[in-house]
Amino acid sequence: MKLVRYGPAGREKPGLIDADGKLRDLSRKVKDIDGAAISPSSLALLRKVDTKRLPLVKGRPRIGACVAGVGKFLAIGLNYVDHAKETGSPIPEHPIVFFKTQTCIQGPNDPIMLPKDSTHTDWEVELGVVIGRRARYVDEKDALRYVAGYCLINDVSERDYQIKKGGGQWGKGKGCDTFGPIGPWLVTTDEVKDPQSLKMWLKVNGQTKQNGSTGTMIFGVARLVADLSRYMTLEPGDVITTGTPPGVGMGHKPEPVYLKAGDAIELGIDGLGTQTQKVVAYKARR
Repeated sequence: MKLVRYGPAGREKPGLIDADGKLRDLSRKVKDIDGAAISPSSLALLRKVDTKRLPLVKGRPRIGACVAGVGKFLAIGLNYVDHAKETGSPIPEHPIVFFKTQTCIQGPNDPIMLPKDSTHTDWEVELGVVIGRRARYVDEKDALRYVAGYCLINDVSERDYQIKKGGGQWGKGKGCDTFGPIGPWLVTTDEVKDPQSLKMWLKVNGQTKQNGSTGTMIFGVARLVADLSRYMTLEPGDVITTGTPPGVGMGHKPEPVYLKAGDAIELGIDGLGTQTQKVVAYKARR
């Protein structure tokens, strides 16, 4: 299934994409696409629904983040060898973990707002993993059983905040408002045969910047879920963004290239949909 949330920000409704690519309303079946809705028992019931009897959604509504009520937004750094090399970093022996904020989460096509006085905002196409069952001390061989599905994520990053002003932590550069576009869909695991064989790409202003595959991850999805479950309990609805392949602005040669207002970003992963974002200047939010 391809589960989706649609409608104005803060008032999204649950939906799904049917076999013909049409958006259908799910609000009579579940309240939202959240931890409860993506539990194994709930997904089993949703798979039995006759999608043709669900109401069609008219028009082209805004698409929200494909998961609601995210408890933990976990991220993995330097998880592709070539990306680590392009940043001048050593290859990690263990997964590097940091947190993105819940307040950075937004819809896949919402604008990315540059932080105030930002000069080093960067892009990162990544595979997102959505947890469907509580996971604690999980063995790697069993880890994928705890995954509800996968999604596309742009791990937007302000490198000056992350590296120079972070005090050794990355959170300052990773959790700014709008820095966590998620979606368009949560694609359940039955539609993703192998999470380690997905092509991924990102363009800025029509120029390809990243072109990689999840097959080149240092630590695969199963290893990451198992590893994280040793240090914290993973709950249904938690999201893990798993690292990016080479081609980020920080690694551009001969000089780094960063986002500016007016830029257009497109990104996608096979089977998980695409995102399109316009970069806008900082504007104070109420």
